[in-house]
Parts: sequence; C-alpha cells; structure tokens
Amino acid sequence: MNPPSAPGAAAGILLAAGAGKRMGGPKALIVGADGEGWLHRGVRVLLEAGCDPVVVVLGASADDAAELLRAGYASELASGRVRIAVAAGWAEGLGASLRTGIAAVRALPAVPLSSVSAVSAVSAVAITLVDLPGLEVAAVQRVLQGAGPRTLRQAFYEGRPGHPVVVGAEHLPDLAEALAGDEGARPYLRAHGVEEVDCTDLGGGSDVDTPG
Repeated sequence: MNPPSAPGAAAGILLAAGAGKRMGGPKALIVGADGEGWLHRGVRVLLEAGCDPVVVVLGASADDAAELLRAGYASELASGRVRIAVAAGWAEGLGASLRTGIAAVRALPAVPLSSVSAVSAVSAVAITLVDLPGLEVAAVQRVLQGAGPRTLRQAFYEGRPGHPVVVGAEHLPDLAEALAGDEGARPYLRAHGVEEVDCTDLGGGSDVDTPG
C-alpha cells in the first residue's frame, strides 16, 4: 500500500529515541521473535495505515538505528516517505523527542494549490512508540479515520490510554509548547478533551519495557 502524499493526508511520528535502560539497550535496535526489528515494524505499521511521510525520531545509538532503517527502507528514505529526525535532547525524555518529531512534521513543505496559495502538507499526525510490537495497522487506521486539522484522539485498550495518538495540525504548535521533560502528550490531551477510540478488540496497547 503506497498512498500518495496529498493535501489532507496524515503523517506519522515514530518515537524511537530512548536508551531502553530497563530493556538493556535501545529499543530501536531490538529484533522481535518473528525476525522483524521493532524499528522496521513501527515504520511499516504507520506506512501501511496510510501515513506519509513517517518521521522516525532517533536519539540513543542514532547512527546504528539509522543504518537499520537504511537497510530496510532505502527507497522510502530516498523518496522522503520515511524521514529521520535526531532529537538532540533525547536524554531529557519523551517530551524532547516528541517536540523534535513535531518540528520535523511542521517543517514539511506546503503543497501548492495554485500559483498564489498553498496548504499544509498534512492535516493530522499519528504518533506511536517503537516499543509497541503488538500494535496493529487496523488500530492506527481506526484512530485516523476521518481525521482533520482539529482532531485530537487516542486509542484506548480495556479503558486504558494507549497508542496511536492522532493530533490535528492545528494542535501541533500548542502541543509542542506544552511538552517538557519525560512527560508526553497526555496532559495536553486531557486538558483539551481528547476523544477516546476503543481499540480493545485489536490488541497491541501495551509497551514493552523489560526483556522476556
């Protein structure tokens, strides 16, 4: 599935910058029992769900992770469907990594409508984490369905918040401003009335923090 970039399309952000201390190393470098790397799987899920481009935010062992991406997604990197953004402040926590991803999405070139006007390259962004090897394409598609510039949605699994989170383009500047330290988007989502999308039937809501 290779949906073309178009006005109103969704971008993806895959957060893969952490050192994975409890895991014994960066999660971006982990290969699952099925032989698919978590980094590759995260990118694949977002692409297959219709996100274009997918911004991969790296930090710890960024060079090694980027090499893995080049090995699996060389053509997508060359075309711009997959983009790498390195979070200089990744050690500060999730907030710094998400700010880097948002900045990369907001820097995408506008799509021209005519010789005198243009629109933003994307209207919404699906955000997820590299340590969700159980996340399904269908869950991303469900939360993305009909998303627009004012959308604010989050997948819920058995009543618990999870991923993906879908943020409309109009929210991105304020969300980036609100991010700090290791705190992600949750306070902003709560404060602005995030829409809960039940994805319990699709599984994949739990992150993996320790081996085994």
